[in-house]
Amino acid sequence: MNQLKQRLHQGEALIGTFLSLGNSMATEIIAQSGFDWLLIDLEHGIGSEEDVLHQLQAIAHTNVPAIIRVEGFQRQRIHKVLDMGAHGIMCPRIDNAEEAQLVVQALHYPPAGIRGVAKMVRATQFGVKFDAYYKRIADEIVGIIQIETRESLNHLDEMASLPGIDVLFIGPADLSMALGVFGQLDHPDFIKAVDAIIQAALKAKKLVGILLFDPNDFEKYYQMGIRFFACGTDTHFLSKGAKEVAAALTKQKKRLSFKEQA
Repeated sequence: MNQLKQRLHQGEALIGTFLSLGNSMATEIIAQSGFDWLLIDLEHGIGSEEDVLHQLQAIAHTNVPAIIRVEGFQRQRIHKVLDMGAHGIMCPRIDNAEEAQLVVQALHYPPAGIRGVAKMVRATQFGVKFDAYYKRIADEIVGIIQIETRESLNHLDEMASLPGIDVLFIGPADLSMALGVFGQLDHPDFIKAVDAIIQAALKAKKLVGILLFDPNDFEKYYQMGIRFFACGTDTHFLSKGAKEVAAALTKQKKRLSFKEQA
């Protein structure tokens, strides 16, 4: 049983990271590193839906929930990865309640939504456990919409109040860009927007998430009321680790070469 949604609504702070490479081995390694959840990124990542399947298979034994960020709120994109076994869906750049409602409808089977019924899919163990899946998935699937535009700030209460939307997720790069203060996450306009998002979520008893550029910012946003955190990507971890090792070896190489020349 996937308990991600239950843990969220119990108020537990959950940490995750983004997977952009579309690589099953990298996904499996990171799944064993201690994150509470992982997000497979189809919006900005280089992987395809076919790669999503391999990534889900790679982390199945770790029991780490997998959220898929799809390219948009079209139901076909959402249905495809739900059938593969996604535990949650993140939709980027949702501007209003109408778009958010389309996300909700795509997440759920009738009568609550319009998700197509297919029994012979991975999510239902290819039909073996369809009935059990059908009964529990509405209580388990996590619906996340990203708040990234000025327009979305005008409709926070309506979007947060929708049943089926669990998390309002702040995209700090896009939101700060939209506000004209790109990258200035301490700017009063950005802080005001974040606070408005948090207040709308609290009013509707929903959660707020954010992508951290620096893990040291965790406490600041935690104190503001955020409980769903992402930080880093597989590409960042690979790049950072490689650069650190190369820099350490280069430093020693230069030191020893200098001694030989002296």
